[in-house]
Amino acid sequence: STMTGGRLKRISDYLDEDDFCFTYGDGLADIDISELIAFHSSQNRLATITAVQPPGRFGSINVTGNKVEKFIEKPQGDGGWINAGFFVLSPKVMNYIQDDATIWEQEPLVNLATDNQLSAYVHNGFWRPMDTLRDKRALEELWENENAPWKVW
Repeated sequence: STMTGGRLKRISDYLDEDDFCFTYGDGLADIDISELIAFHSSQNRLATITAVQPPGRFGSINVTGNKVEKFIEKPQGDGGWINAGFFVLSPKVMNYIQDDATIWEQEPLVNLATDNQLSAYVHNGFWRPMDTLRDKRALEELWENENAPWKVW
């Protein structure tokens, strides 16, 4: 029953003063972690979030009246950036987490942004969530066809 922020706070005793990597573990990406860490180090902020544009799921249309002006099958996102779930954090972010009930994606990230302590590492490469059975099947198909962009070893 511990929320994402609460789970993160529970590891506080195992941290020293060094920055550390944090992920949810429910997404796959071809992020260069060394590059992500170097970017974070260059920003002089407490936290770095990886930003991605999610893959399109449906065809997109532009409509004027009843005429379709443009059609694109499954465009790359809608132009918005989302949290990819890969972070580099200073142990000082624990000060933004109150207790087990704290949701990392709410007050802590909102307050880090408000305090100018949150950087965005923009990743334009492969990223996919694995939140649904549909996601799982799509990722397994990539793996089985030896077309898994996240497999870098």
